[in-house]
Amino acid sequence: MTADNTVPSPGGGVPSPAGPRRGGGGAAGAVSVVAPGRASAAPPPLPPRRAPRPRTDTVLMAADGCAVLLGAAVGGAGLPRAAAAALVVCVLVLNGHAGLYRPGGITVARGVLDEVPALVFRAAVAWCLLAAVRPGLALSALAASCGVQAAVSVAARAGAYGVRRRRAARSPRSALVVGPATAALRVTAALGRRPQVGIRPVGMVVPVLQPVPEPTVPVLRTIEEVQRAVIQNSVRDVLFTDADAADHHSHSVLLAQLEGWGCALWHVDTRAPGTAEALPGAELAGFPVRRVQAADVHRPGFAVKRALDLCVALPALLLAAPVLAVCAALLRASDGPGVVFRQERVGRDGRSFTLCKFRTLRPADAHEAATRWSVADDERMSRTGRVMRLTSLDELLNLWNVVRGDMSLVGPRPERPYFVAQFGQSHPGYPARHRMPVGITGLAQVEGLRGDTSIEDRARYDNYYIDHWSPWQDVCVLLRTAASLVRPTGS
Repeated sequence: MTADNTVPSPGGGVPSPAGPRRGGGGAAGAVSVVAPGRASAAPPPLPPRRAPRPRTDTVLMAADGCAVLLGAAVGGAGLPRAAAAALVVCVLVLNGHAGLYRPGGITVARGVLDEVPALVFRAAVAWCLLAAVRPGLALSALAASCGVQAAVSVAARAGAYGVRRRRAARSPRSALVVGPATAALRVTAALGRRPQVGIRPVGMVVPVLQPVPEPTVPVLRTIEEVQRAVIQNSVRDVLFTDADAADHHSHSVLLAQLEGWGCALWHVDTRAPGTAEALPGAELAGFPVRRVQAADVHRPGFAVKRALDLCVALPALLLAAPVLAVCAALLRASDGPGVVFRQERVGRDGRSFTLCKFRTLRPADAHEAATRWSVADDERMSRTGRVMRLTSLDELLNLWNVVRGDMSLVGPRPERPYFVAQFGQSHPGYPARHRMPVGITGLAQVEGLRGDTSIEDRARYDNYYIDHWSPWQDVCVLLRTAASLVRPTGS
């Protein structure tokens, strides 16, 4: 666990050799997607706004509904209102199930010819179902009505797609391209050669140590630069070009940040022909493309995790109230006023929150508290503070953060933004820890990785916990944490 003591560390604020320099291999293989720092040049934070999920295309639904009614009227089926309404509903349900009402998004250049077989087949199925429940209808009238409906649907869709293509060419959507430099350059160049696609790249987000030869758009390396590009260019779409984008591991924090800024996320498959996944009807400048949603963090099982947190944290906070009062009184007597320590930490999806704990050491200033690494034995720590640190009693106030929803009982330990930036650049797997709510304890802590220990090992255990998470695993970690309290090692 990290703490609030502030001993200067070697390497200009980077933790000691047990920390990021142990096994640190640079960031050549991962985009810098750390949480925003405090740099004065950083743009003001964007208001949180989730990217809209794909909605139903109401224009196409209205066109198909009108086509059904027109087909019934012109074809001579002569349906009563109730039967016509039921037929409209049947056609819309069949077409919706086939994905014919999903909005195109960045794939607005799709054509209607690819949809003709699906439209005709489902129109025929709907009219056959109607004939089965109303056997008195003439077969010729049914066939004519079905043909008129299909023709009108195809014509209406062709017109709608034509209007959208012209609109997209006149007012292209701004987009960022994320991934290895070679793939990002290929996608950017392809979109530049085909302005009719309606997508205008305004920046490339590439790994921090990867050179980009002759870039045609600005190269972005940090979250601050990405945020500035989103603000200045009103970016609406982000194209991930590497194969791991859909797995959310290498870009987990960036995915969450971009969705929070209202961007739609897409995976553009740039692999060699014959190896790309089959994505029929979804292409962008000839590349297969599909929508990406940020994250395992939306898994339904996380509702169970939150319920477990509340069921344990609320009673624990009430039962611990006398202990909290005694700790506060002892710290007040030994160290003076100001027994509660508040500090900014980075939580789930790279969002910051204020962590509460008991103060066991007083830093010289706020900068020292935010940028100095924690060690267990600081000579400035009082005897009371040292005992609380060894027994982890200083962490009891974290239960309030759990109740608030800032933290979970079990998860990766939260760190300060300064060190999140350092570790994210030194260890490619470190940003992926933020897929999960941060916790009071975690698998890394019960494995002995507390205090001044290997950051690489911590990140590996944290990511293993996230990838294999279950409610029972949380229970196991809590039991192991309780057992470890009888042999405290401090933080």
